[in-house]
Amino acid sequence: MAADGIAGTVRTTVETEPLPSVERHPGLQGRANEAHALADQLRRLIRLAVSIAPSPRETEEMTAQLAAVADRMERHVPDVPLPRYAPAEEGPSGGALVDDSMPFDLTVGRFNPLALPVRLTADPPKALGHGIFNVAYEGAPGCVHGGALAATFDIVFSAANTIAGSSGPTVRLGLRYRRPTLINEETLFEGWVTRATDRRVFSEGRIIQGGIVTVEAEGEFAIFERSDVDRMAAGRRAAFDDAMRRVRD
Repeated sequence: MAADGIAGTVRTTVETEPLPSVERHPGLQGRANEAHALADQLRRLIRLAVSIAPSPRETEEMTAQLAAVADRMERHVPDVPLPRYAPAEEGPSGGALVDDSMPFDLTVGRFNPLALPVRLTADPPKALGHGIFNVAYEGAPGCVHGGALAATFDIVFSAANTIAGSSGPTVRLGLRYRRPTLINEETLFEGWVTRATDRRVFSEGRIIQGGIVTVEAEGEFAIFERSDVDRMAAGRRAAFDDAMRRVRD
């Protein structure tokens, strides 16, 4: 895509090997690299849409071109929604792999253009989130929107809980904003489990930017058996797979 407009040749870097963690997802099999490149271009468009001020005529022309692309994409929406999750891999990194099973997640999904995406890694007992928030995530001038930070903590805590062997839905999430978290700066999220009961797991965390703590957070989560989570995800995958078989037959 041309740097200063919609028209022009799209230049994307497609990896020679497929992204292995998402090749198991039924909606991405055989097209993971191409779908990743598509999401990156859409992510770029979101950033540019809140950063440019072209003339009314240019705005109208670009809107028409994007509408044509959206119409083309609309034709590929399946009757049964795509599964939101892929089968999770098991491995020593534990929670670092939670993003691998969530390709369309709002925060860490590499295939969701609304996501930064934040990159998760594990440093047991901590889960770490890495990212640089751009202008699309701006709240107060020059600062990351607090809602974006809260959403990121939610998934970082989920990764930390997984590392500790306890995972489930959020019950409560609280943040203390100690100072502004700036856009276009390396941002590190840390999350760790402080205690767990039979029914609840409690986590704490912080944001570090430039060596300074900008936000402190705490969360409470219900504990679900992993089999319950897998069963819910499998139900949607099964419906999608069945619909695809009917189409092929």
